[in-house]
Amino acid sequence: MIKKILIIAFLISYTINAQKINKAKLDSLFSVIDHKNKGMGSVSVLENGIEIYQHTMGYADLKNKVKASHNTKYRIGSITKTFTATIIMQLIEEKKLSLGTFLSDYFPKIPNADKITIKHLLKHRSGLYNITNDKDFRKWMVVPNTRQQMLDRIEKKEIQFKPDEKGKYSNTNYVLLSYIAEDIEGKSYAEILKSRIIIPCHLKNTYYGSKINSKENEALSYHMDEEWMLQPETDMSVPIGAGAIVSTSKDVAIFYHNLFSDKLVSKESLLKMKDLEDSYGMGLVQFPYDHKENFGHSGGIDGFQSVAIYVPEDKLSISYLSNGVILGLTEILVGVANIYYDLEYKLPEFKPALHLKTEELDAYLGVYKGEEPPFEITMTKEDTTLIVNAKNGPTFPVESHAKNKFQSNRAGVHIEFFPEQNKMILQLGGKKAEFKRK
Repeated sequence: MIKKILIIAFLISYTINAQKINKAKLDSLFSVIDHKNKGMGSVSVLENGIEIYQHTMGYADLKNKVKASHNTKYRIGSITKTFTATIIMQLIEEKKLSLGTFLSDYFPKIPNADKITIKHLLKHRSGLYNITNDKDFRKWMVVPNTRQQMLDRIEKKEIQFKPDEKGKYSNTNYVLLSYIAEDIEGKSYAEILKSRIIIPCHLKNTYYGSKINSKENEALSYHMDEEWMLQPETDMSVPIGAGAIVSTSKDVAIFYHNLFSDKLVSKESLLKMKDLEDSYGMGLVQFPYDHKENFGHSGGIDGFQSVAIYVPEDKLSISYLSNGVILGLTEILVGVANIYYDLEYKLPEFKPALHLKTEELDAYLGVYKGEEPPFEITMTKEDTTLIVNAKNGPTFPVESHAKNKFQSNRAGVHIEFFPEQNKMILQLGGKKAEFKRK
């Protein structure tokens, strides 16, 4: 009887807490995105591992008019790296590996292998060339690749910097970590993933990907040109543990809840994963959201983009997986978080862009420096388009919707210029930073 009373008390407490979320406003956010055709995908919000909100937009298969559903599965891209880092930390806890193990123990032919450790690989501090930047990548990414073919390419690339000199994102690190896990376990990455994460977490719609089968409720991916255009498919032998997992938004959120609930790795291992250097932990990053400490990862492969965030203080998981992106995922993530926490949030309006003359952009050009990452941003132009070039970061166009104001829906960036003061204010997600022009 006492047990039943405790269960009922928990359910009542949970129901009251879950009712705090403004589902109507969340529905409005995704209805605007859907109605304006600014994105397709699926979002899940979990409290303490229990789903309290879900919404799906768009199509899994446009040609055949197959609408996406709660169980539609998406390629999650680099969110896979959190899974891989978790597997590596499990192997370390089992004394099958260590953070100080050198890459040369497994692949001595790779440049600097005798100086690169497992820790360097996990935290993107190896200095190894990012293999997805290869000039022929789009040619060979769509066909099956053997491990030896991948290693041959990696071995031929020059190092980018000395190990542990700095952090710089490289998919190569996690491709190699996948191979190391396979060698230790004597199994394929797919088998390791299943036994170490999928089964323990009871993930019903998560697995190592293969060729997309829309008849099995797997989403195809698209890019918006004049209309949504079908994108090529990366063969999953290429990214392996750097980006080959297929999942649903709910399963991804459940995985992060399990990771942060000490069900996959120890508290000590999780602390190491959360420790950030140059913005990178071990398979984890933080998102620009000042209101709460958070950890997670984003991903992109073909036309798919994904983002997952976990807020330890509130045991909150938010996962958004997309197969068609216009409005940036970071912007959507911040919108969902602000609505969840009942903070001020204005729904996106998608105003038509202003058509500026090329000479009108001259007032914004130059190099801007700030105290916050990326520390230096160069503004250039291409004809009538303003281009943002973040040092050691992305380059992307922005468009204007009001005087001195520019934005990129895809990057989730808003910029306001003050030309006479030689400064600009950049907003990314929930963070604002001031930059001064040199």
